Amino acid sequence: MAYWLYKSEPGVYSYDDLARDGRTEWEGVRNFLARNYLKQAKVGDELLFYHSNAKPQAIIGVAKVVREAYPDTSAWDPNDTKHFDPKSTEANPVWYMVDIGPVRRLPTPVTLEMVKANPALREMVLVKSSRLSVQPVLESEWRLILEMAGE
Repeated sequence: MAYWLYKSEPGVYSYDDLARDGRTEWEGVRNFLARNYLKQAKVGDELLFYHSNAKPQAIIGVAKVVREAYPDTSAWDPNDTKHFDPKSTEANPVWYMVDIGPVRRLPTPVTLEMVKANPALREMVLVKSSRLSVQPVLESEWRLILEMAGE
């Protein structure tokens, strides 16, 4: 099993939205490295759900991959000005998405400030490449984050 961190702005789609919906398509990723990470995700992989552009920015919950990568159809919709990509076609998709489902809300959110203050997490992708919306998490980082969250 691999571990991941997925970012979402809570005003756009929050962990509570995921808990309410029970499942969602993780679409709209338009960064090639993040896309490649989506393509590596396997059913059952767990992820930290991170609220970005929030006060405070924090890891809020745990979710899991429930469907592996498949073409992101939002790239084919010319009316979707945020996600449309004319280079992506059904015959040759450029962008991919996965489906995720909720696992649990963390007892205590782990803020970005807390992550940055922990020397054991100084090499975490969240610290080194903070803008990447989909990123891998090492098992040691995963365990420490959960411990920091009170689990």
